[in-house]
Amino acid sequence: MTRNNAYSAQRELTVGSKSYRYYSLDALNTQGFNSISRLPFSIKVLLEAAIRQFDGRAITQEHVKQIANWAEERDGNKEIPFIPARIVLQDFTGVPVVVDLAAMRDTVKKAGGDPKKINPLVPVDLVIDHSVMVDAFGNKDALEYNMNIEFERNEERYRFLRWAQTAFDNFRAVPPATGIVHQVNLEYLASVAATKEVDGVTEVFPDSLVGTDSHTTMINGLGVVGWGVGGIEAEAGMLGQPLYFVTPEVIGFKLTGKLAEGATATDLALTVTQMLRKKGVVGKFVEFYGPGLEQLGLEDRATVANMAPEYGATIGFFPVDNVTLNFLRATGRKEEQVQLVEEYYKAQGMFRTPDMEDPIFSDTIELDIGSVVPSLAGPKRPQDRVELTNMKKEFNDILRTPLDKGGYGLSDEKIAEEVTVQHPNNKTSKMGTGAVVIAAITSCTNTSNPSVMLGAGLVAKKAVERGLVKPEYVKSSLTPGSLVVTEYLKKVNLLEPLEALGFHVAGYGCATCIGNSGPLPDEVGQAIADNDMTVAAVLSGNRNFEGRVHAQVKANYLASPPLVVAYALAGTVNIDLANDPIGYDQNNEPVFLKDIWPTSEEVQQAVAQALNPQMFIDKYENVFTQNERWNAIEVPEGESYEWDPKSTYIQNPPFFENLGDDLDDITDIKDANIMALLGDSVTTDHISPAGNIKADSPGGEYLINNGVQRKDFNSYGSRRGNHEVMMRGTFANIRIRNQVAPGTEGGVTKYLPTDEVMSIYDASMKYQAEGKNLVVIAGKEYGTGSSRDWAAKGTYLLGVKAVIAESFERIHRSNLVGMGVMPLQFEAGQSWASLGLTGREVISIEGLSNAVLPGQQVKVTAVREDGTAFDFNAIVRLDSMVDVDYYRNGGILQTVLRQMIANMRTHA
Repeated sequence: MTRNNAYSAQRELTVGSKSYRYYSLDALNTQGFNSISRLPFSIKVLLEAAIRQFDGRAITQEHVKQIANWAEERDGNKEIPFIPARIVLQDFTGVPVVVDLAAMRDTVKKAGGDPKKINPLVPVDLVIDHSVMVDAFGNKDALEYNMNIEFERNEERYRFLRWAQTAFDNFRAVPPATGIVHQVNLEYLASVAATKEVDGVTEVFPDSLVGTDSHTTMINGLGVVGWGVGGIEAEAGMLGQPLYFVTPEVIGFKLTGKLAEGATATDLALTVTQMLRKKGVVGKFVEFYGPGLEQLGLEDRATVANMAPEYGATIGFFPVDNVTLNFLRATGRKEEQVQLVEEYYKAQGMFRTPDMEDPIFSDTIELDIGSVVPSLAGPKRPQDRVELTNMKKEFNDILRTPLDKGGYGLSDEKIAEEVTVQHPNNKTSKMGTGAVVIAAITSCTNTSNPSVMLGAGLVAKKAVERGLVKPEYVKSSLTPGSLVVTEYLKKVNLLEPLEALGFHVAGYGCATCIGNSGPLPDEVGQAIADNDMTVAAVLSGNRNFEGRVHAQVKANYLASPPLVVAYALAGTVNIDLANDPIGYDQNNEPVFLKDIWPTSEEVQQAVAQALNPQMFIDKYENVFTQNERWNAIEVPEGESYEWDPKSTYIQNPPFFENLGDDLDDITDIKDANIMALLGDSVTTDHISPAGNIKADSPGGEYLINNGVQRKDFNSYGSRRGNHEVMMRGTFANIRIRNQVAPGTEGGVTKYLPTDEVMSIYDASMKYQAEGKNLVVIAGKEYGTGSSRDWAAKGTYLLGVKAVIAESFERIHRSNLVGMGVMPLQFEAGQSWASLGLTGREVISIEGLSNAVLPGQQVKVTAVREDGTAFDFNAIVRLDSMVDVDYYRNGGILQTVLRQMIANMRTHA
């Protein structure tokens, strides 16, 4: 492929003995674009990609102009394209991506084309990190036991991924028990300056990516532009389609000062999350600047960047600077690569220095890092920060807050109840309201950060020295982000005290935070069920939505790893750790949190002693081949996958079965029943759970009918390659509240012809059999949370034609369009409650046609049971003409397939 030079931007860069070609942003300064130097660094990355990949078709002169003139115009109504350098997947989202690709190969083959044309055109790395469950915990055999059972449960999925390794080019898989995708990305996969051979010349350009996990943004801490997308968008990107999105606003977040004694990077991340959620940055870029950046290590930056989905931003970006270079060296990157990063980014004016003029931003916000205090967030949303000193009061307040106000609606008598639990080791313990039954050092957010991990080890060491132990009912676990973590904990003798408190390594991957917390001990689970207890989990994660961490745990708090250890020792969140003793020592003297909390100097000394570059080199040099059990899996052969109709894990999806050459017209949606009427902050966990499958749910009944025993159900996340399970699991979260069936909890609705309460799946099948259209109506922030494309796929398979909400989270709106489901938004100030909708109305949507335009209004008519009707307007949330095209085709993959098949026929 010959590279364009339409903007006369090609330049040569020599680093050491090697020469590189690059596309200079300075070249645009002589072509009428005068504000290039003041662009936000993140926008400069988009601009470089546009001029380097300019082809006049997918990327046009208008697109380049739109990005280059961002500082002057910032037209948020125009879309721009982006083709990333690479794509990362995790296995929960990666399996359905590969399933779709395999199905697309079958479709191309049936059309007489070459199935190998369905192949990633950009490098793809899949990291298997979401399948480990914390079944065993609190002993030295936990890791081996959990890894063995992981392979037993997931053998079929892993065989399928091994097939993908051989069947597709540009596709690599990092085996299980290696680490979390984002930490592997940060420590190993990311180059910061990417290179590629083009026409015999080595080109250098900014590393960039999209990933099928919302926390892909963690890589923003390294100065790499990247964000989470749905699997269907990632597939289109693999097949050479640009990602189109409206020109983003960039919010500048100025940081000053440095962390105070006792505060951690986790506390900073929770503070930033609260501030930005309040400001409102959904769909926007956030870029950090200011003198405070000099005080943040790379791992601290990554902790803040990781939580961009929690504060709603597309990215949370930290520019490349000396801190970036130091991290690359510290993690064992080759010196020639570090030099290339430095020289390239300086040549492009993209290397941040303290004396640089601040970029131009759409808006700014500021934080003195020194004002950050120890905090938690919860019990239901990550943006609901609670200062440690206020924790007891706020927990008691929400316990007494009514259910319809977001609380738990408990009486003083219920809150005061205590239950005695008899454990198998003949010990007893007393559990009360707020008992911490899960304490997990887990997730990508914090287990990448040595300061908080070693801080947790120091808290454990001091606690053990004082003779403290955790209550028997606390299920404690440690699931590090990478193999390196265990090494540095061992090196400074901090793994042993963690194990003494029950924090044995249970696996390497995304465990408790994704809902793979495993079962509670039988006696604990039984006590909770028998007494309807409101108990808690404290985890160092980023997600705490209802029903996510564990079905029996209603209150979930995010906290730093040191605080996870502290609350494990306390055994309850109903405690004031600033003033109440955390426990009592051997002499029955009270021990307070301040007595076991390490100083900043102690943490820094531990970090300095614990880490060295050779650790990273040793753990990553054979990363793709070091798991012998993975290597031993028998690999199927062939360019097409041989589907097993009896499989309960992998099935050929129905999305492309009736794909024809001709497009259906866009038409009005007539006489639709409301399948679900939902409130605010309905998450993708509510829509498409990733955790346990209940035996009496439609998904559980399907598995039982197909010969799967309850112990082998695994999770919804692990079965995303089977649409039969996933469509039955859509809207199946145990905490979802559907006002079509008021007073209920869980995935049920009323089938209106008989007024019978039944599962949403069963009702959908009945409505679809009658040829009825369906709609979902919701409140604000619909689709918050993980980049879960099955939340859209399942919605589509349940026959939902449109979703009407007050606002949408970015990824889920895009996924709905990508599946051919119409997203509509209430006009400002309106909601289903203000309009008086009850869920029993019949809905018609008028004004949809092939001429539909982004943002236009349509008329919605609601007919009540008594025959009376009222109208309201809604906004079409097809946000670009590309979205319109995708919707007209029935989805993004259908669009790509039709294009590919047409091209094959043209060139046949």
